[in-house]
Parts: sequence; C-alpha cells; structure tokens
Amino acid sequence: MTEQTRYFVVRQKAVPEVLLKVVEAKKLLESEKAVTVQEATERVGISRSSFYKYKDDIFPFHENAKGKTLTFVIQMMDEPGLLSDVLKIVADYRANILTIHQSIPINGVASLSLSVEVLPATGDLSRLLEEIEELSGVQYIKILGRE
Repeated sequence: MTEQTRYFVVRQKAVPEVLLKVVEAKKLLESEKAVTVQEATERVGISRSSFYKYKDDIFPFHENAKGKTLTFVIQMMDEPGLLSDVLKIVADYRANILTIHQSIPINGVASLSLSVEVLPATGDLSRLLEEIEELSGVQYIKILGRE
C-alpha cells in the first residue's frame, strides 16, 4: 500500500530550527551566494546530512503555490473600507481574485471567504497573509484549502 503525500501549513514559529536552516541554505544556493552545499550548510550552521535529509520536504509556502487556487477565510470587523483594504493587498501582491463571499455581519463581525489564483508574478504569499492579518479590524485569517 502506497503512502499518500500529505501537506501541512504551519506558522514559522512551529517549525524546528533545523528545517528553517535548510530553507535558508537552499536560498543561499539558489541565489548563488553559496556555491556548494558544504558552503551553504556551514554558513547556516547545519550538517550536510541534515540538508540532504530535509531539502525536498521543506520549502517556503509561496514556492509551491504558483499556478494554484488558494482559498482562505477572514474574520473581520464590519468597518467601512476594510474589505477594500484587504482587496488592495491582494492586488498589490498581484494575485488574481476568483471569488469573494462575505457573510452578513453579526454583532459587527463578518466572515469573508476569498479564493485567489496564485500567478507566476504573485509576490510572497506568506507576507500577503501577514499584511492582511495586521490590518486593524481583521481578527484572524485562516487558509481553508488549495487546489
């Protein structure tokens, strides 16, 4: 019986340091700031064996999302202009909005379901989500799925 590949989205603070250093080493290699794996791993402070063990299993969220549809839910206050601010951030990161569904606010709080197409020109999705979450009036943002 073959094991099905499963993916998880976790916040950076929940990821073990060695995995974050593998990502850092991969970035050094991709940017050619390090020429060899040995050089990259020495610079970030991990062993080559750790790098090779995890290199194919850890990557920044946005790298694997290009060409996909990302759906997330935002719980936000019912305030004039807040939805516009959210949509502006999505536009600034050059993601294509596919669907928007906002519930009728209850007790001044609305839920917004937003599906976006992640294009090759789309910027760092992690940062996009952080910027939305940092908006005054946004209570939380949660990724529902990816197609």
